[in-house]
Amino acid sequence: MNKKISSITLLLALSIGGLALLGYKFREEGMFPLSEIHKVDLKKAGLKIDPNEVYNPNGISLVDALVNVGGCTGSFVSDEGLIITNHHCAFSAVQLASTPENDYLNNGFVAKSREQEIEAKGLTCRITESYEDVSDKILGAVANIDNPATRLQMINNMMKNIAAEAEQKDPSIKAEVSEMFIGKTYVLFRYKTIQDVRLVYVPNRQIGEFGGETDNWVWPRHTGDYSFMRAYVGKDGKPAKYSKDNVPFKPKKALKVNASGTNEEDFVFILGYPGKTFRHRPAQFIDYQAKYVLPYTSDLFDFQNTTMEAVGKKDKATAIRLATRIKRNANVMKNYRGKLAGIKGIDLVAQKQQEDAALAEFINGNVEVKAQYGNLMTDIDQLYKLINSDANRDLWFSQIYNSTSLVNVAKNINGFKTALNQQPASQKQAFFDNNVSKLKQALDNIYNAYDIDADRRIFKRMLMDAVAFTPNQRVTAVDKIISRGSSNEIMVDDYINDTFGLTKLKDQNYVFNTLLKSPKSISDYNDGLLLLETAIARQIAEIKPEKDRRDGVLNKLMGDYVNVKEKFLKKGFVPDANSTLRLTYGYVRGYSPADATYMSPYTTIKGILEKGATGNPDFYYPNIIKELWNKKDFGPFAKKELNDVPVAFLYNMDTTGGNSGSPIMNANGELIGVNFDRAYGATINDYAWNESYSRSIGVDIRYVLWAASKIDKADFLLKEMGVKL
Repeated sequence: MNKKISSITLLLALSIGGLALLGYKFREEGMFPLSEIHKVDLKKAGLKIDPNEVYNPNGISLVDALVNVGGCTGSFVSDEGLIITNHHCAFSAVQLASTPENDYLNNGFVAKSREQEIEAKGLTCRITESYEDVSDKILGAVANIDNPATRLQMINNMMKNIAAEAEQKDPSIKAEVSEMFIGKTYVLFRYKTIQDVRLVYVPNRQIGEFGGETDNWVWPRHTGDYSFMRAYVGKDGKPAKYSKDNVPFKPKKALKVNASGTNEEDFVFILGYPGKTFRHRPAQFIDYQAKYVLPYTSDLFDFQNTTMEAVGKKDKATAIRLATRIKRNANVMKNYRGKLAGIKGIDLVAQKQQEDAALAEFINGNVEVKAQYGNLMTDIDQLYKLINSDANRDLWFSQIYNSTSLVNVAKNINGFKTALNQQPASQKQAFFDNNVSKLKQALDNIYNAYDIDADRRIFKRMLMDAVAFTPNQRVTAVDKIISRGSSNEIMVDDYINDTFGLTKLKDQNYVFNTLLKSPKSISDYNDGLLLLETAIARQIAEIKPEKDRRDGVLNKLMGDYVNVKEKFLKKGFVPDANSTLRLTYGYVRGYSPADATYMSPYTTIKGILEKGATGNPDFYYPNIIKELWNKKDFGPFAKKELNDVPVAFLYNMDTTGGNSGSPIMNANGELIGVNFDRAYGATINDYAWNESYSRSIGVDIRYVLWAASKIDKADFLLKEMGVKL
């Protein structure tokens, strides 16, 4: 036994024993799907309402107040379709609505009337209507299929067909089959999608993004990470595209806002749409993340952001255009570096290796289990050796289109050209007319975050990365660029100068008004970027069969891995998060991230002023905050024990990406905060969760209401939510 691990375990056991005597409450690990909520004793944990009020498949419950908005979670807080979520979840829509003249991104936005509410471009709301386990139907169809690639393809086709069949039966819904356990469990979800979403209230960026990247993934936090939107539908109550004639959506349920907030050790819970976690994976998966995915992606995003921030200094319009991409990159970059630190800090690879060794011993020690799973651990190891062998090239292919805007433009145009040229001559015009608007929309989204100077520098970084790959990982398209002699960097520079100088793709007006004018104009056009993208796409297509084979093998192996682990531990598992609706619960609680330190669970306005005094631009705040604090003008939103307004708070719930914007509710199911982040040590939650270091961060509803009322004069929103002043 590892003495270090055993001593830590002993200390934890002693600590836990002592805390238990003090009434310390423990929570279960897990983001529980709707189907698993009944297995959790929420009453014992501290819930005061009937669990059916949280989720009731035969009636209305809190679940009906939840929405998935822009990849985040939100919740209805009025019967007029008003939604509260995070500031960073509305960020892209605010950016698209902003101009140098109307800079809502930095100055904030308050719609005093319904007529003033602005379309939240690119955002929709998705509401979970129902779910159904379809595992038997899917796995039964592939029971006799041995070829791994064929098996996975059939599973994917079955998932699509089942979803299509559900949509055919009820055209008003959007259906998706989600894989709950890889290769094992599949659930059909039915969603209602609201297409018309509008911005109602977004605070000043110095409130909504206070602390910037300095504080991102860090506690203590003082960020007012909240925003309000409104969902609209047609007059018939059905989802409809944006129109001035639309009316506010009437949700089945709206959350009651409790302006009294919480106290330390209060029971709290979250309903939301967490993204992906990977806790039921072997050591090789964690090792792959630590060696390849996390360092490569974080370093690349760091370079991209340094580049975009530099070119953003040209003018305000450029800075606004690149703001969303910079923010998203920075968030991922710091998250990935936190995960890397976490993996190393708790030696997670070694822990997983010990677990897998014990699992292998169990398999080999049981004749029946060995007959079925005897090769499992060896097969997993061999597969990951293959995956690691060309990991650098795979990651490059996964990032080339997102990193370089014009290569992404080329991809979209090449795809359209290929589909167009496959049409019979008599049908080309009709195909063009029916699909060109979709192409323009896709291209418009790319151009909205495009700058040619940033693109050139990032493109060079991508090409030079590929130049350095080992012989078995060569990118054919890049090798053609450096095959003419001279130094690699000079050849790459010459290629970029020539290609970017000649391409018309850098001119959006030309692309939209000339290139996409007719089937002939797009078919006749070609340039170096289109040729490069064609070569990249060709190589991706060439290696796809092997990728599909590996994915198929992995799907089957991971299903077997979970199956045999259940036998070994004699218990089931809560499925990894996969963007479907989940519940997690816990307690408002501080923690000790390092020796001789304790982080209390609340921050206050006083902390904003203290950080502001450091001179760090990330800590600039609107002057009115200091004026109000000096006068102790807190209204009814102060916490008595603190003699201040709580800004953010900590809790030991199990959250991950996608939980941004999730409503934090008290024991009575009332809204008392909005989840927005995790402490740095909890970035590892995607791979492992532990009560000692896993803390999530939410903005306290008292700060939201105080800022809305005192700073932005939005008392009309408090009235709509039923909050009394």
